[in-house]
Amino acid sequence: MRKIIIIMLSTVLPMLTRAVPVNDLRFNPEKVTERTLEFQDGSTVRYRAYENIFYVANIVDSAYQTLNIYVPESAYNNNRNIPIFLKTNVGGYMAAKASSPTTRDATGRALQEGYIVVIPGSRGSNSVIKGEGGEEIYTGRAPAGLVDLKAAIRYLRYNKEVIPGDTDKIITDGTSAGGAMSALLGATGNNPVYDSYLNEIGAADDQDHIFAAVCFCPITDLDHADMAYEWLYGWMNIQPRGLNPYQVEVSDELQPSFAPYQKSLNLMKPDGTQLTADNYIDYIKYYVAESARKALGQGEEIPVSSGITVIYNGSQEPAIEVDMDKYLEYVVSNKSLKTPPAFDKVNVLTPEASPENRVFGDSNGSAVNFTDTSLRLANDDFSLSISPELVHRVHIMNPMNFIGDGVSKTASHWYIRHGALDRDTAFQIPINLATKLENNGCDVNFELAWGRGHSGDYDLDELFAWIREITGWRR
Repeated sequence: MRKIIIIMLSTVLPMLTRAVPVNDLRFNPEKVTERTLEFQDGSTVRYRAYENIFYVANIVDSAYQTLNIYVPESAYNNNRNIPIFLKTNVGGYMAAKASSPTTRDATGRALQEGYIVVIPGSRGSNSVIKGEGGEEIYTGRAPAGLVDLKAAIRYLRYNKEVIPGDTDKIITDGTSAGGAMSALLGATGNNPVYDSYLNEIGAADDQDHIFAAVCFCPITDLDHADMAYEWLYGWMNIQPRGLNPYQVEVSDELQPSFAPYQKSLNLMKPDGTQLTADNYIDYIKYYVAESARKALGQGEEIPVSSGITVIYNGSQEPAIEVDMDKYLEYVVSNKSLKTPPAFDKVNVLTPEASPENRVFGDSNGSAVNFTDTSLRLANDDFSLSISPELVHRVHIMNPMNFIGDGVSKTASHWYIRHGALDRDTAFQIPINLATKLENNGCDVNFELAWGRGHSGDYDLDELFAWIREITGWRR
């Protein structure tokens, strides 16, 4: 193993806040403008916009810690019982500004459907302010982005008597790292482990649980994502992946860790048997087959190169057979695999940092290893371990640690989609999330979306039909 030295820096963020009067946490309904959103078919929706609302009392970064509220014309006179569709634009664990509704994602459709739309900003790995000496200070390292989103939800509840919408029916939506944020919001409701962070930024004294979480291709379970990736794809290391000997060595180091991790989750399949590494390929195969079956029903063709065989038997529903080796090769033929480690990669054979390396860094802008394995590989020293402080931050950024913990108020309803061609994380990551939620009594609508890569806010007819079903609300 080639030796690359990494310098570990402190990950403690300094207290960098400016005081804002407490009454700034009160919603002002008089600060409003009226606008129109036009759709591709020529239809329009008029709506009221309440924007640039600070949702914390101690603002760290005024560029991001605001939210916007949008009320469609259909809700002008009666909006107290209307569900709130909260969209996070987080991507790559970077900062996201509060934005306006658009026809390019689900926010425009939500307005069209008559929902109250909330779009909060939040800090992320690239949010920077200037210190007193002019130095750059990074303010959004984990868990800052999640804490900001929790504070935004607390703000809504704190103002529930005057704010448009039903704060007991908040539905969050996010894609990729935003999908992970939506999952974290759904899994960690009201958990006191975040209180010190929330108190530091002056979040409203209220609850932060949500009603439902919409998660498109969530990049989550980061501390186990590398091992899951290599377990699923490591057999392709020479062809078609084309790894060099050093990369193969890293892959071989990671693969064996997945089986014991999977066993430790003690997840149960619908038939009551435990989901383990021994039967996991068949479990993925089931979801791939269901994805293909749905695509066939919608008139799509299944490529022969996909390794999927469709067998028709008279008028009966066709049988779907999946050759998983060929199917995974089909996935890879659409987009090359990541090189190992897929996530915790900085200084392991390459100085390049992943978004996850950056979000777990510190206020100086560093990128750090966040798993013991990568830290040890980066330093060629297997006596090293990541610091307890970083262990804590990684722990509270993983929704798997909170589902069924007896402390968090987990969302009752979940809509999880992962593209059937998405290789940005291993299929086990979203499947484990969905399975653990189901095991703990949550209502879960999970699918591998046929023909989809790493993307979100698609099949909006299906999504909003689901939202109407779980909320019971009709315009």
